[in-house]
Amino acid sequence: MEFLEFKELYDSLKYRYSQINKYLDLEIIKSKINKLKDKTLEEEFWNDKNNASDILKNISRLEYDLNFYKMIYSKYEDLNLCLELSQINQDLELESIAIINEFSKLLDQLEVKETLNKKDDYRDAIIQIHPGAGGVESQDWASMLFRMYSKWISNNNFSSKIIEHQPGDDAGIKDVVVEVKGEYAYGFLKCEMGVHRLVRISPFDSNSRRHTSFASVFVYPIIDNDIEITINDSEIRVDTYRASGAGGQHVNKTDSAVRITHIKTGITVQCQNQRSQLKNKNTALKLLKSKLYQLKLDEINKNMNDKNDSKKDISWGSQIRSYIFHPYNLIKDHRTKYETSNVGSVMDGEINDFIKHYLLKSIGD
Repeated sequence: MEFLEFKELYDSLKYRYSQINKYLDLEIIKSKINKLKDKTLEEEFWNDKNNASDILKNISRLEYDLNFYKMIYSKYEDLNLCLELSQINQDLELESIAIINEFSKLLDQLEVKETLNKKDDYRDAIIQIHPGAGGVESQDWASMLFRMYSKWISNNNFSSKIIEHQPGDDAGIKDVVVEVKGEYAYGFLKCEMGVHRLVRISPFDSNSRRHTSFASVFVYPIIDNDIEITINDSEIRVDTYRASGAGGQHVNKTDSAVRITHIKTGITVQCQNQRSQLKNKNTALKLLKSKLYQLKLDEINKNMNDKNDSKKDISWGSQIRSYIFHPYNLIKDHRTKYETSNVGSVMDGEINDFIKHYLLKSIGD
């Protein structure tokens, strides 16, 4: 990289950073943290465990924000030092190039993070993947999406736990539900909600013909004690059954698996991941509350019918993103028009560019 090219890129990054930095007040964040920490020192703090838990979570979230902003500023200082040294010696060191590339990536993250200002964006998330019609083809596609999101979760330092996993008859999965924990997990993953379409030469077709498969991705915020969703026993039907592992192995001798149906809405959730029926029931109730909360948000936004229609029609015309592996390589998001030919990278969990373009576009929508 030549010095003039470096300077031009530096000026661009400096302008972008200045536009965001003028809205960041670290002293206000520090003040909020100190006030919350003062509350934890009060004698009656632990009398209300739910409120105490919420306060500790707020402290954790604010400290995450503060540390991230401090890291950005530190890298910006490093970048300024690189510019000064480069003006003295215009033979750019590899270290200087690495610093400007790293700051550019962090700035991308900062711009995206500043879009996550909805009240539920900071929450943990539940992601559910369900194949469309098409048997083994769509079930295998659902499994590929599950792997893609698992890689993304790992790449971005989130943690996850499988709540429900139903293997396909011959390959793939019939359904999978994953709990994702980490700061702003829901804010990032909400971009993925919708129908995903795959075009490829089928590995299950002996004639090597091209097939189109669909799978739906649902994303729900995990609600905490600050959101009250009450579920009375009279509002649900609880069924128990025997859980089984892949291939029918490790079949439980007791009816530990739990399926809960919310009678009014028809929403059904299930869990068989734990050996304890009580633990499976508590996890299923947690999932049901998240789905009911999302339904409530949809009603407030007056777009419940549109969303439900897109969820039900896992087929042509309803997809948010297409993954084309044949006759050429292309992954395109139909909402933002962003696309890439690097399908291998995307399927290995590198979807942050898709998330970034969606979130930045949503600012103007």
